[in-house]
Amino acid sequence: MKKILMLTAFGLAGLAAAQDTTTTAAPAAVTSPADMSASDNFAKAQEYAVQADVAYPVPFYDRTLWKAAVDHSYFAATQEAGSRDYNAYLAQLYTKTQWWINAYNTWTKLGDLNDTEKQWASLSAAKLAWIALQRGDKAAAAAYVEKGQSWADSASLQAIKKRL
Repeated sequence: MKKILMLTAFGLAGLAAAQDTTTTAAPAAVTSPADMSASDNFAKAQEYAVQADVAYPVPFYDRTLWKAAVDHSYFAATQEAGSRDYNAYLAQLYTKTQWWINAYNTWTKLGDLNDTEKQWASLSAAKLAWIALQRGDKAAAAAYVEKGQSWADSASLQAIKKRL
């Protein structure tokens, strides 16, 4: 045990010594999503999402890279509201980062969905149905279950429906 502690202490000391707190180069300029084109925001959203997938074990909006991906995707979808690709990607990011209400609303707004999108949309409806059920709002839960099953039925939606 003592050897492990000593090795850990040496390792931490080495890491601390290796950190350079001086900056020799100016920090890179950060471009706001509002100052970028829709296509640039979309590309940046995809880039951040790939980085976030690697950096974080569980995707949540409050993680820096996921937030950046969602924010850039939101700007792209807002800048070109008629772009189905931008809106579908935004809905995917909302779903992946577990922002269920935004995911549900974006999927609903898209209208016709492909099979994969129906699965994602159904998941968002199931999560919202569960949340509604937990707070005792059976009417909202039933509405979410109905919409979710119209996209793609699942064991989760069926289980929630049985509890209504």
